[in-house]
Amino acid sequence: MNKKIKEEFKKSRENFTYIELQKIDDKIYFKNELVEDSENNIKIAVGENFYNIFYGSKDSICRVLSNLYPIKFRFKGKIVNSIEGVLQGIKYRNKKIQNSVFKYFGVDAYHTRCANLLEDWRTNQTLYFKSKSIPRESEKYQNFLDDLYLSALKNPIHSRALLSTQNKYLLHHIGCLDKRETVLTRYEYESRLYASREILKKYPHIFNIK
Repeated sequence: MNKKIKEEFKKSRENFTYIELQKIDDKIYFKNELVEDSENNIKIAVGENFYNIFYGSKDSICRVLSNLYPIKFRFKGKIVNSIEGVLQGIKYRNKKIQNSVFKYFGVDAYHTRCANLLEDWRTNQTLYFKSKSIPRESEKYQNFLDDLYLSALKNPIHSRALLSTQNKYLLHHIGCLDKRETVLTRYEYESRLYASREILKKYPHIFNIK
């Protein structure tokens, strides 16, 4: 991806307006719209102002835009099968294991994390790519995530699903907020979905959308 696109992606991400969720009793709200009612086992996928992205959604757009969804694309010279596979794979220093995890998608990709419990990345707050360390709390890691989401735009299913959301807020209400506990916080995820969509709107020809 060329330097100009990367810079514009970063700028869009940094200009993203993050919206806090409100929790009242057993209910979660996005602005004034219900997102989840845990007491009645209700999760809202599509609201008037949002798409709630999660793999278990019955809404096609929300499911396809989940990190777990199987989308094959090339990332830094490797063919990967999902964004989630990469996010789980970077927890491993061992290149052989990492490359294996990169091939996973869906809940299987998520559950590969069990193989890393004895060398938990959270202990040293360090992640890895091709055996090289990346501090979790670093600009290098944020750039890595930018590159990952930009690379995913090469998959037409993913890109077209993003454009189908038009201007609605792309929400991941179950996302973790603590950087020390996750490789991708709710903010990091939502801001990159927003930046991805902005790039697609401006440069559809680059990603073969039109």
